[in-house]
Amino acid sequence: MCGRYLLITSPDEIETLFGYLDGEPFPPRYNIAPTQPIAIIRHVHGARRFALVRWGLVPRWVKDPGDFPLLVNARDDTLTERPAFRDAVRYRRCLVPASGFYEWTSEAGGRQPYWVRPRDGRPVAFAGLWETWMNAEGSEIDSACIITTAANATVAPIHDRMPAVIDPADFTTWLEGSLEEALALLKPAAEDKFEAVPVNRRVNSVRDDGPSLLEPPEQGDLFS
Repeated sequence: MCGRYLLITSPDEIETLFGYLDGEPFPPRYNIAPTQPIAIIRHVHGARRFALVRWGLVPRWVKDPGDFPLLVNARDDTLTERPAFRDAVRYRRCLVPASGFYEWTSEAGGRQPYWVRPRDGRPVAFAGLWETWMNAEGSEIDSACIITTAANATVAPIHDRMPAVIDPADFTTWLEGSLEEALALLKPAAEDKFEAVPVNRRVNSVRDDGPSLLEPPEQGDLFS
């Protein structure tokens, strides 16, 4: 799964990579957690557009989001089967810019976080789905989730799932292509795409943020 990630690339670089029209400034985030606002790029009104939405998909047919499970991730192998994702994967796909993601191992003394980061240092695009939920009074909630697929050899020793990554050459196909074309893009990342490095255990708390989270583990934590 992907339950925590980071986006520390500048807004200008993200805008250049994704080619959207209506960007807005956003601060670097080192510890993005479910229910928090996340940046997405979606194709609406004939163009790519930037939006900040809630991380945790709320399907349109939900009566009360407070009584609905938090859908942070969607498995690639059940997208067309689960009612929560069936419409979104056909009509409301998005890209989620990221500077990598976190996964954990269980070690003596607690859970050890790993930053799974792009080897080239450039941002990546996770495959995502988005929805707009509206209550009876007309108030709207825009939300999104990240699609996961089987882990590649880099991630498999830590977790059996990882975010599905969409290459820049495939952005248009993912956002605008047919369902069959889009589903064909959902596969483990190339083996040389990421590397996993242990980082500070302060990542474990969603209240902590900032570049110090990416420092090597403190004494007593895991080193490798």
